[in-house]
Order: sequence, then structure tokens, then C-alpha cells
Amino acid sequence: MDRFRDQISSFEELELFRQTIGYPGTMAANKMRTSLDEGARAFIAQTPFIVLSTSSTDGSCDSSPRGDAPGFVHVLDDTHLFIPERPGNRILDSIRNILSNPMIGILFMIPGLEETLRINGRACVTRDPELLQRTAVKGKEPLVGIGVEIEECYLHCGKSLKRSGLWSPETWLSQEARVSASKLLAAHISANTKTSITADEVDQSLQESYTKRLY
Repeated sequence: MDRFRDQISSFEELELFRQTIGYPGTMAANKMRTSLDEGARAFIAQTPFIVLSTSSTDGSCDSSPRGDAPGFVHVLDDTHLFIPERPGNRILDSIRNILSNPMIGILFMIPGLEETLRINGRACVTRDPELLQRTAVKGKEPLVGIGVEIEECYLHCGKSLKRSGLWSPETWLSQEARVSASKLLAAHISANTKTSITADEVDQSLQESYTKRLY
């Protein structure tokens, strides 16, 4: 980390920094819950997209996007959630991390809403047949899912989404101006395998996955 100068490297330095930025206000200091209330349940029911954060015991971290129809994260009771594991790249980063270290963080996002819901807790990997059946889509049950025991639940303010303009169409790049995911992925695969794969080949593979292997 020598590339970065003037680092804060101790809690003592952090406390000095606190004198500059100040301390949490009454609202921020009192927003934490240890279970779901009616509002948090409603937020989860309207959420079609989450970011799942896990880490292994050696500190390797992973943030994984998950999306489905609103409410795809099932509320089982005030302190437990179930997240169906849909078909993906089969690398299983999140699953491997949970088996190594059960601590998990989840960010819930509703399109158009700048505030987000954050839940932290402990996770497990489950093949509970009742839960798998309950979360089937188009007759296809997930093979496995993630169970979550909630330890912290709170609303996060919308400053980051306001600054980013994420939900404002006027800030969106045109399709022609956006980075090409196919070109980016083709470059990474070619570099790692020492073979040549084209963006068109990657795009064809992606489109087949999107149309035939969503569930």
C-alpha cells in the first residue's frame, strides 16, 4: 500500500480525524435495529436487486449482485431471510465464503428510491426443500439457497445515489457510448488463457445465457 501517502493507520489517528468530520447525529446514531419491522419488510418486498457481501477467513472479499422479481428475498420471520441461489457462473464465491466465514452484509435497492436498506448478520447454505419449493420460478426450483439470520438492519441515506445520479435517465450514457461488456470480457479471457476470443463470441455466449439459463 506504499502507493498511497498520508494514511490513517491507527484508531488513535481515526479519533483525531473524528474531530474534523464530527460524530453521528441523533438520527444516524439511533437508526439501527436488530430485527425487521413493518417498514423493512415492505422495503424487502419491493426490492428486485441486492448486493451480497461476504469474505473468507483469510480476508478475501466478494460483492455479488443478485436480482429477480421484487420480493425474491423471502422474509421468513422478523430475524430470518432466505435468498434463492439462481444459476450463475458456477464459481460459487459467495457460497465458498459463507462456508468459511458466515458473516454477511446485504444492500437492498429499489429502482427510483435513493435510500437503501442494509442488513448485516450470519448466513448459512441450505437445501431446505420447503424453501426451495417456495422460491421456484417457472417450475424450476433453485438447487440451494442462502439463509440469513439478521443482526443489524437499518436504512442508509440517499447521498451516494444522489451524487451518482444513478436513477436519473439524463445522466445515463447512450448505448453507443457505454463500455462494451463483451469487449471487456473478451480481453480478460484472452489475457488469462493466452488464446484469442472475440467480442462477438462472448456476446453470443452471454445472450444465450440470458435467454436460456436465467432459472
